[in-house]
Amino acid sequence: MSAVNKYATYNSSLMFCLLLIGCIISALPAQVQAAPCFDDPASAYQYLLAQEKSAVKAREQKRVNINRASEGELTSLNGIGSSKAQAIILYREMFGDFKSVDELQKVKGIGAKTVEKNRSRLQISE
Repeated sequence: MSAVNKYATYNSSLMFCLLLIGCIISALPAQVQAAPCFDDPASAYQYLLAQEKSAVKAREQKRVNINRASEGELTSLNGIGSSKAQAIILYREMFGDFKSVDELQKVKGIGAKTVEKNRSRLQISE
């Protein structure tokens, strides 16, 4: 076996091991069960992608209290990036808590369409 082939095999094996270790570590906090074993790196990678997709889906379904949400929580909303999240936080610091979800439209850069896209995930509580 040439040096190049040995190096490629080593890198492939190393990548597989790292993916497997990452898979096991990421599975432990949420559930105390062993992660599945994989025959090849491609299967491990597909498994990790599926896990990430389900985590994103769960995060996207979580309701966001716009009177208490952090910048990170606000950026999970559709159409809200870091600058708009900061604008929401600044608005509520300057004018107090939002009284209704529709009041979010008073924040510069946030319109009716953004509010409607996120209405099912938005909540107000004091």
